[in-house]
Amino acid sequence: MINLADDLGHLAYTVTGQGSPVLLVHAGITDHQVWDPIVPALAERHTVVRFDLRGFGRSAAPTGPYRPTDDVRRVLDHLGLDRVQLVGASWGGVISLCFALTDPGRVESLTMLAPPWPGYDWSADLHAYDEAETAALAAGDLEAAVSVNLDVWLRGPFRSWDDVAPGLTEQLRTPVRTSLLHQDARDEHALDLPERDLAAVTVPTLVGIGLLDVPDFQDISRRYAAGIPGAALVEFPTAAHLISLDAPAELLAALLPFLKANDPTA
Repeated sequence: MINLADDLGHLAYTVTGQGSPVLLVHAGITDHQVWDPIVPALAERHTVVRFDLRGFGRSAAPTGPYRPTDDVRRVLDHLGLDRVQLVGASWGGVISLCFALTDPGRVESLTMLAPPWPGYDWSADLHAYDEAETAALAAGDLEAAVSVNLDVWLRGPFRSWDDVAPGLTEQLRTPVRTSLLHQDARDEHALDLPERDLAAVTVPTLVGIGLLDVPDFQDISRRYAAGIPGAALVEFPTAAHLISLDAPAELLAALLPFLKANDPTA
């Protein structure tokens, strides 16, 4: 990966393939590697850009006020990319949405996979998850906190660990651990994202949800699809929260035609 240095530390990014640009923004417990299963196919047709958000993966934890949408702009400016198609997973989906609202002239299309809804009335199960993570971190048991996150976001509520693809648990353990280690720094320095007026989204939008995901997120994805003008909703029956890991072939089957339909060079 390549480091883009700035006054807050550095952002690590990677570029793969050639063609019209696609920027992938990872979920809030992972890093750029969550996209590994779909990058080779995307790179056959597109310049695929991935970067680690601040305090994730190989990007430095923030040392001062920052806004993730500004970092999206910083990466695009650094690479000389005027317009891109954005694909965001979970928290990365919200970041992508906010960028599409603040910089619509730089976005050709928007894909959001299992995005959260700020201010959502979370279920008892997700409150229990939050309490378990908080208790583990307060006790200094980082590994227990990692396990809590893997259980909710990788396994999900509707399958056993035997149903999770071999190797994914260990593949995610380090990214989740890194995200938790820098959680306090992000919380301290992160600035609020812009207001989200779904009716103001002007770019073609695809919303994806895994049917093995937490029910809260299934409801939220349907809300986004209903609230964004012209948005399409795609359901992935074999996926929990991290669709690119659970159902890469199915995701590509939906994503590649959507990207082609909104590719100005096609």
